[in-house]
Amino acid sequence: MASDDDKNKSDDSILFHTLMQQSGVKPNPPANRVLDTSPRPRPIPRQRFLEDAQVKEDMLSDAYDPAELETGEELLFLRSGIQQTLFRRLRRGQLSIETELDLHGMTVPIAREAIAEFLHYCQSRNIRCARIIHGKGYGSWQKQPILKIKVNHWLRQRDEVLAFCSARPVDGGTGAVYVLLKRG
Repeated sequence: MASDDDKNKSDDSILFHTLMQQSGVKPNPPANRVLDTSPRPRPIPRQRFLEDAQVKEDMLSDAYDPAELETGEELLFLRSGIQQTLFRRLRRGQLSIETELDLHGMTVPIAREAIAEFLHYCQSRNIRCARIIHGKGYGSWQKQPILKIKVNHWLRQRDEVLAFCSARPVDGGTGAVYVLLKRG
């Protein structure tokens, strides 16, 4: 048994076809449509080709910035919100080192206290950039950089430290860090 909705749809369809015939509207013949079934050509990734060529050119060029290389021995830390350009200048040694602390020969507890006092000193004097020399660990009994590992951990915990990185070879290399501090 047909429902009222089916009857209304049927009536609407009949009315529509009747009106179309009276107004002279005729459907397009199906012969005027051509379906293209041939496969479309694959897109050409021009941008990827350009990027690949640039990478090859960069790899074969002699120009490089030693501050951009990481060997795994470098210490790198950057708080969120600090500009990459400022951090790049710090890594390149382009910021003026206003003071430094040398931890050579210190034990871990003494070095921890020295760093706390040093950072307090820097904040009270409004020092923006400092160097901490922690050494490479050649003098330790295990020949491992104990203070370097500790300095990396301690500096990350301090709110006044915005960023730090291993120094350039002329300033101590992986045996020292440049430290970027908040203004006091």
